Amino acid sequence: MYRFSTYKEQYRQNLKLAFPVVLTQLGQILTQFADNLMVGRYGGDDPLPLAAVSFGGTVFFILFIASIGIALGMTPLVGELYAQNDREKSAGLLQNGILFYGLLGVAMAAVQYALIPLMYHLRQPVEVVDAAIPYYRMLVYSMPAVMLFFAFKQFLEGVGNTHAEMYATIIANVANIGFNYLFIYGHCGMPEMGAEGAGLGTLLARVMGAVLIIGYFVSRSRYRLYLQRFSRRKFSRTDVRQLLHMGGPISLQMFLESSAFVGTGIMMGWFGAEAKTTISANQIAMTIGNCAFMIVMSIGAAATIRISHCYGARNIGELSLAAKASYHLVLVWNAFAALVFISLRHFIPTLFTTNAEVIAIASELLAFAALYQLSDGVQNVSVGILRGIQDVRIIMPIALISYWILNLPVGYLLGFTLGMGPSGLYVGFTFGLSTAAALMILRIRRSVRRLYAVK
Repeated sequence: MYRFSTYKEQYRQNLKLAFPVVLTQLGQILTQFADNLMVGRYGGDDPLPLAAVSFGGTVFFILFIASIGIALGMTPLVGELYAQNDREKSAGLLQNGILFYGLLGVAMAAVQYALIPLMYHLRQPVEVVDAAIPYYRMLVYSMPAVMLFFAFKQFLEGVGNTHAEMYATIIANVANIGFNYLFIYGHCGMPEMGAEGAGLGTLLARVMGAVLIIGYFVSRSRYRLYLQRFSRRKFSRTDVRQLLHMGGPISLQMFLESSAFVGTGIMMGWFGAEAKTTISANQIAMTIGNCAFMIVMSIGAAATIRISHCYGARNIGELSLAAKASYHLVLVWNAFAALVFISLRHFIPTLFTTNAEVIAIASELLAFAALYQLSDGVQNVSVGILRGIQDVRIIMPIALISYWILNLPVGYLLGFTLGMGPSGLYVGFTFGLSTAAALMILRIRRSVRRLYAVK
């Protein structure tokens, strides 16, 4: 039987870690939200600018999130070492992580830039692709800065510090809004760049975020100690392999999950004459959905930190309670988010556009987005728990089944073959996310039983 007193302390500790991450993640999504909102208002009744930002952001997102997934592998490794008070190995992971993630950012930027000609072969309206490419290029240029930011961010999360990333992200994203004001609309003598100006603002904000979090790390003596332990002999292929071994499955899972959302976004451009309208409506629904999902990611990140510390200390009883508390928190949040989506579905789209057709489709999509909120929350927290106990290899095959074998085909079947249109594509999410949630819970139960057995 559930008793609040049993979980009260778990809620407190989880929320203490999660709250700064919430603000950080909201800061991250604020970049996309500000770009979409300001570009949408810039376009007025014309859906082209918002469609361009939507398409450019969609193509960019899939390799972007895969790269971040690799960086997330650092947190549970550092968390375990932190619980064991092993600062020497932690310094080695940081040193190799900075080099590895920085080079990965450059490599991913090169790959993303090379993909530009392929954007014309994704069956999107040509005018949308033409307008999206300048915005997309600016996002590509930001990749090295993003990966350096995440190298320090994930290390700090591993040692239980979630505040530094919060301050850096908030400052950078407030600046992003200012950059958008200057470059989208051409204020204060700046050129009027429209969608490309939103991309430039994002690029400058991400560079600023990286500078701020590195500056914070260097300015604090307790973190400078890690830098002082850097040396040539600590450059290690073993550390890089360890980071890749942990981050690789996480990256593949995030790639497969995000590809379902990206694939759906691309399919929104397959509705012929309505393509620009459906792309814009999907972008509005996805932007609001991402705002809710950032809270989910924060609870999942806090779960990873708590679980990794309990795992490092081999305190399995505390680990189990922390995991259950994370589920409780995410279910409450997602139930609230679903209620907001349904009750405000006609109002929210009017914040982004004055186009009546876009508003009508976006309102319908928000109602269908409410259907998969609980499943989305459970599967994300489950991934966080599996990261914390370093049981990550299983999440890739689960993601493959859930998102590529179920989500995308079911969405296509309902959306096009059975004629449900954009709403049918969203129903596919419910199938995929629910399957992922169920399979991951089964895996966690099995893994926790094993931990108790070997305790």
